[in-house]
Amino acid sequence: MSADPTPSRTANVEPAAVDPESRTDSQRERIAPKTPPDGDAGPSVQVTGAAPAEPVAERGLSVTLEQLRAFYGDAEQVKGIDLEFRANEVTAIIGPSGCGKSTLVRCINRMHEEIPGAHAEGRVLLDDADVYDARVDVVAVRRAIGMVFQKPNPFPTMSVFDNVAAGLRLGARARGGRGRAELNVKVEAALRAAGLWEEVSERLSEPGAGLSGGQQQRLCIARSLAVEPDVILMDEPCSALDPIATLKIEELIEELKQRVTIVIVTHNMQQAARVADRTAFMLSGELVEVGATQTIFTNPSDPRTEEYVTGKFG
Repeated sequence: MSADPTPSRTANVEPAAVDPESRTDSQRERIAPKTPPDGDAGPSVQVTGAAPAEPVAERGLSVTLEQLRAFYGDAEQVKGIDLEFRANEVTAIIGPSGCGKSTLVRCINRMHEEIPGAHAEGRVLLDDADVYDARVDVVAVRRAIGMVFQKPNPFPTMSVFDNVAAGLRLGARARGGRGRAELNVKVEAALRAAGLWEEVSERLSEPGAGLSGGQQQRLCIARSLAVEPDVILMDEPCSALDPIATLKIEELIEELKQRVTIVIVTHNMQQAARVADRTAFMLSGELVEVGATQTIFTNPSDPRTEEYVTGKFG
């Protein structure tokens, strides 16, 4: 077996230029217990800030799954998975439809529990803090672990600017406000980091839903980046995009991993080979194997993986 050649590419996106003095307490926000018991501060994780003006790598946070199980009612969709997503790497999750890929990533930032009747068991560690600890603030978890969905979902009634600023404004209300100048700086930084600023800088007041599909997806990525996450989950982010828009998203992923940890669900084997440092193969809710992407595609240890990546099923 051999994987398709994967030429090296450099992302054509600009680093976020953020004035250090403009940063707020959001970069020091912690996943903190809501009602800690006496003498126990509970889990605490530093959420790092946005990338500095200089394009240097920052340490992201790792994510570790320990015996993760996910249910829809009594039906078990994810079956006792142990898996590590290493900091500042891109990990692709591949597998046939219905194998539990999307359910697994939604468990990481506790989106799965928003579905009526759904719940998860096991542990999800953001570095050393269990995001399922009963004392943890779910809102803080979702700020630290952003998510980009399969279909671009900009807020339809909001402008480009307001789409990016939405999460910032929500956080500002909890902290007593945010100045307009500071908001402008952060929105521009997020749009630059998403490789979108040059395309929309003259259209900030126009509806976000009026952008092209690829631009809308990068707008959603900018919205996630604006609140300075440490991890970004991407659930088939290019499945609805044309090849040119897909290329831009893949270039963006390569640049973003310098500052955040990325988990991407994809059905596209070539895309996984191009963007992922490591690849995990799931089947029927179970993890079959995980390893370096080149190894998974050229010398997998499990025959089921070989059959899947060579197109014999799925």
